[in-house]
Amino acid sequence: MPAEINDAFGQLQKKLLPIWTSIREDDNFEHTSVIIPSLSVDQEELSKVQGASFYEERLMFALIRLRNPNARLIYVTSQPVHPDVIDYYLQLLIGVPAAHAKRRLKMLCVLDASTRPLTEKVLERPRVLERLRGWINEHGPAYLTCYNTTMLERNLALELEIPLNGVDPVLLPLGTKSGSRQAFASAKVPCPAGFEDLHTEQEIVTALCELGKLRPDIHRAVVKINEGFSGEGNGVFTYPDSKTDPQAIRQSLQQLEWPSDSETTASFLRKFDQMGGIVEEMIEAEEVRSPSVQMRIFPDGKAVLVSSHEQVLGGNTGQVYLGCQFPAREEYRLMIQEQAARIGEVLSKKGVLGRFGIDFLLTRKEDGTWQSHALEINLRMGGTTPPYHALEFLTSGELSPQTGIYHAPTGQEKFYSATDNLKSPAYRGLLPEDLFDISIRNKIHYQPDSGTGVLFYMIGALSQYGKIGMTCIGNSPEQANELFRRTVAILDRETEVGSHDHGVLEPLFDNRINME
Repeated sequence: MPAEINDAFGQLQKKLLPIWTSIREDDNFEHTSVIIPSLSVDQEELSKVQGASFYEERLMFALIRLRNPNARLIYVTSQPVHPDVIDYYLQLLIGVPAAHAKRRLKMLCVLDASTRPLTEKVLERPRVLERLRGWINEHGPAYLTCYNTTMLERNLALELEIPLNGVDPVLLPLGTKSGSRQAFASAKVPCPAGFEDLHTEQEIVTALCELGKLRPDIHRAVVKINEGFSGEGNGVFTYPDSKTDPQAIRQSLQQLEWPSDSETTASFLRKFDQMGGIVEEMIEAEEVRSPSVQMRIFPDGKAVLVSSHEQVLGGNTGQVYLGCQFPAREEYRLMIQEQAARIGEVLSKKGVLGRFGIDFLLTRKEDGTWQSHALEINLRMGGTTPPYHALEFLTSGELSPQTGIYHAPTGQEKFYSATDNLKSPAYRGLLPEDLFDISIRNKIHYQPDSGTGVLFYMIGALSQYGKIGMTCIGNSPEQANELFRRTVAILDRETEVGSHDHGVLEPLFDNRINME
């Protein structure tokens, strides 16, 4: 990359710290937030996620920034967002008339439903860029927020001449599967035995043989593509009787198990060769948990805790993110938060900026304590980001870093159960206005007086795919989970169906029951 482009981006990024400082010090600081919720990830992997195009709606909670009466927000999407959906979020802004917030909101749709990253669509439309520049120049300094950052987002920041509120794409290797293992080693945080920076089938075979020597009792391993996400890009390998015989290992490699039914060994190895990846042991125990920790590195370099969650995983191999519960279990919450903080310090020293998540695997030892294994770093927003944003959006509270518990302004502790994968064929055809009518009539919508209720998101996916996301907020874990159950039961009743497969529900309920 030409040095002058790097210099230009570096100069842009210097503008972010004074903007961030002013926002934190002045609730009325005049500025503009530009939201480009592009999923700039491997499109072949993304195509396996049903209704992925509507994931652009997951950042609608950024409308919380309109609480500042002098803030303006520009939100860009590939397809139109239903007007009722916009009104749904605006009327939930505490202390701000919806009409006032709406005047400071610009929604821009590029009317392009193709399966390409939104950022790419914006960059190839000169008039869209010109329109965005015009809006940006109307009011105060501005910055760019995206779902994840790549060179596309870097280029867009340069085109708009505003700083990017996220990690510089040149640092993205730190968040690959290989980079994650290296960061864990630097932070002295335990992770599964394995090998990174692999590329070829032969290197995979060699690594599996070496792992068989290190762990003679190993039964399964995971082969992961560096840039896979949400469990996609992971293949589960079952060892043959001879755990160190290259020929037997090579034959068994053809029988990898996949999270989805669309993957093949040939396509997987092709992508592995292109992107690289890792091999690591698949840790198995009688009692296993899959928590995660969200962190954020501010423009001043400080790494802070955002949240912890119990993740609910499913799919064919049990590695696909389905939902979460906030916060993580008390008995190991502080342990994984402390480990996440050490990892955050490592990443901060390398220049990482913005939100990121760390996935852990916890196993209970014979003495009843928990053993932690860090699995991967996601240098982007993830599945647990929208639910936590929903909590912030609705309550205006804050998290205690000492306990990992979230408190509303009244001091009330808050909890939630959430999913972005509630789905049923019976839900297809429901329009946003139908969903809101059902929610209001059954009194499950969020109630500011009690600080409890349901907030829906990814609403645009409901009619076509019968799929929706929701965050069920309660004043106790039990209340949040009961609200989750009740909401599903209401949607089933309103669509005149009996019990059916929602994909996420039973794993989520089982997880909560085990936690209790």
